[in-house]
Amino acid sequence: MRDKSDIRRVRLERSGPLLVEGPVTVTGHDGVAVTSERFMVAVCTCRRSRSYPWCDTSHRSRAAPTAGTGTDAATDPESGATA
Repeated sequence: MRDKSDIRRVRLERSGPLLVEGPVTVTGHDGVAVTSERFMVAVCTCRRSRSYPWCDTSHRSRAAPTAGTGTDAATDPESGATA
């Protein structure tokens, strides 16, 4: 049984990263583990981050791939309009 001080809080952000109270170690599907000592860690859920598994806010500047094209559409982060 874990002590209450061992419990980590996780917050889901709509259209954003998974926020985890750190420090935290994330193990990828390939078995490689990376650690962050930060007090709050943003884990990428869109897989567009150049620093995956950490979020670099790439989800803000690009829309999800359009069905059938396999490419990302550029969007205006203010209005959400596609360029």
